[in-house]
Amino acid sequence: MVHGLVDCEGLSFEAVLEDVEQLNQRALNKNPEVCKISYRLITDIFERYRVLPCGSALGFGNGPLLVSREPLKTVDANTRIAIPGIHTTASFLLQFAYPQAVNTTPLLFSDISDAILRNEFDAGVLIHEGRFVYREQGLHLVADLGKCWEQRTALPIPLGGIVVSRALPEGLQQRVARILHRSIRHAIEHPSDSWEYVQGNARELDTKVIQQHIRMFVNDYTLNLSAAGQEAVMALFQSIAPQERGANALFEDLFVPVVS
Repeated sequence: MVHGLVDCEGLSFEAVLEDVEQLNQRALNKNPEVCKISYRLITDIFERYRVLPCGSALGFGNGPLLVSREPLKTVDANTRIAIPGIHTTASFLLQFAYPQAVNTTPLLFSDISDAILRNEFDAGVLIHEGRFVYREQGLHLVADLGKCWEQRTALPIPLGGIVVSRALPEGLQQRVARILHRSIRHAIEHPSDSWEYVQGNARELDTKVIQQHIRMFVNDYTLNLSAAGQEAVMALFQSIAPQERGANALFEDLFVPVVS
């Protein structure tokens, strides 16, 4: 889509690559017309944005990990924990699993492992590539935060998605959805076309780690959020702001429909 390798139906896109929390902040500031966000943010922006039916990071067994420098038996109010942003789904899942974990500090996600190793924190929540290399760094797994969500809800973990501004006409929202779907499918079917671009923007340079990352987070839900994916996002919304879901009609219009 960015490089014009698929039919963009006359549209052009300017790609801005930033940390997930920086993107969350852009959406809070109503900046982009299309933006990748953490699904935790959806309760704060659903009146201005709708969720596209493709582009999500969602699934089973791919949730964030809570890790520590030394084996950690308990998590309490005094445990110093680094999180990858207050608006991230990872932060929500930490609270979901450990409501008592209140001593948290947001850091750039790629800085968390080093901060734990320097003993600046007792533990930290890892996302993205960091979850694949923490053992080699000498860190210990405290908990798989996604498992708690899966066990309580039996739903996939709604990590992040791509939203589009409600200010755009419905037809344009659907055009963006079609183009994005086309782009993701092309990348899946022709991985070499995007490999140089992926490598140039990856935090971890090891080829195996990058490939693991893609296999874990790009799946059937990425191509089509589906009814199960929508249910997972709704369940997250209900956990954070149950009163909004019942009171605001815009919630029922949260998802851009799939249009071929």
